[in-house]
Amino acid sequence: MPMSHEPIRAVIFDFDGLIMDTETATYEAWREIYADHGATLTMETWAQCVGSDFGHYDPQVDLENHVGRKLDWEPIHTMRRERVMKLLTTYDALPGVRDLLQQASNLGLPCAVASSSPRWWVEHWLEHLDLRGSFAQVTTLDDTGKAKPDPSLFLHAAEKIATMPEHSLVLEDSLNGLRAAKVAGMRCVVVPGAITQHLDFAGAWRKHASLAELNLSELAS
Repeated sequence: MPMSHEPIRAVIFDFDGLIMDTETATYEAWREIYADHGATLTMETWAQCVGSDFGHYDPQVDLENHVGRKLDWEPIHTMRRERVMKLLTTYDALPGVRDLLQQASNLGLPCAVASSSPRWWVEHWLEHLDLRGSFAQVTTLDDTGKAKPDPSLFLHAAEKIATMPEHSLVLEDSLNGLRAAKVAGMRCVVVPGAITQHLDFAGAWRKHASLAELNLSELAS
């Protein structure tokens, strides 16, 4: 039976940019740091690391290349973290997240998070949004040590909720996430954010402008 015809028995959410728009806040903080040093950081450049780590693009190295000298990063990172945390305290979950979690609950579909971010970050903001209890499993970089596009985060999450990859539905906003889901053998619905909307998501099972467009009853059947 083709994977697209297998029943969906669990939903695995990305976190950054999918549940909460942390990516825009992080980009804005880095954009301000670049501007303070007379440089420009475009969304296209930043999108290279969305959903992964800084393996393909390191803003520290890039900015030092722009200014032509080494920078004292400790105070810069302190300022960046404070700026991001302040911005995010005003944010709610992205449109459709809460409704989708309720749909999953009504259908008896367990939900998990699989994120390339560290555990403290994901857990902190899930608690802030009062959504931690909606997820049977939260898998982070701390669990596998490998960021997307490596498939280990999705495979770990599926194993913990006792669901086979072919029965797992992944919700993602990043190209790295889509690549990881495909390697893991999972169907992936892509919902691009402001940072990733210009990317080519060829190979996605579905693509939507918002999670609010998703009907899990239809997808699961």
